[in-house]
Amino acid sequence: MSRHPYLTMKRMVGKAVHRYGMISDGDKIAVGLSGGKDSLSLMWILTERLSRIPISYELFAIYVDPGFPGSDIARLESYCRDMNYNLAVEHSDFGIRAHSDENTENPCFLCSRLRRKRLFEVAAKLGCDKLALGHHKDDIIETLFMNMCYGGSISTMVPSQSLFNGAFTIIRPLSYVDEDTIRRFALQNDFPVFHNACPSEKTSKRHEMKKMLTELYKINRKIKGNIFRSLSHINTDYLL
Repeated sequence: MSRHPYLTMKRMVGKAVHRYGMISDGDKIAVGLSGGKDSLSLMWILTERLSRIPISYELFAIYVDPGFPGSDIARLESYCRDMNYNLAVEHSDFGIRAHSDENTENPCFLCSRLRRKRLFEVAAKLGCDKLALGHHKDDIIETLFMNMCYGGSISTMVPSQSLFNGAFTIIRPLSYVDEDTIRRFALQNDFPVFHNACPSEKTSKRHEMKKMLTELYKINRKIKGNIFRSLSHINTDYLL
């Protein structure tokens, strides 16, 4: 494991961006900012890259407030001002609606879907045709297992996804980065810790899947890498 999380972040983000052609000169990119370590790291590294690469692009951070009481919106706005980030804050009741008795779906699924829709809308208003999200390697693996266990399909999030007949693209520059690297990177850069007011934070299916996979990884340190690599080496002759 690298002792220098910045160097690992720099290398892995560059690898993902170049392999999937995520960013081009002149792009206007919306960044989904939640206040968590993943999205803060994404915004930081995409901003920092501008000082050392031969192309230029614009970044616009968007925070969709799910509406839970006790959120740290004011602190997030202050932090973004200090960092010179362009931040748009969208207030909503998506989280409250998702956790209400009226919702028959999984709370996280509905909240995520509604927030994603709003991110697209705000990004379009800002003139962006790309949306960068802070999903990392662990998220991709967890989604694979969640889709198998709860959705009955073998699928996951992809590093770059074209939508609406090519009019919009979701990019995930942290796709090759382990969550532990991001955690150490956030500590190294002294990122502020913002309060997550979601009542499902520790009880979601994703949280349970994360715990299960953590135990699995303890068996053999190569397991996570092998699972991730298997997503690019699929033998359809041995699938139903």
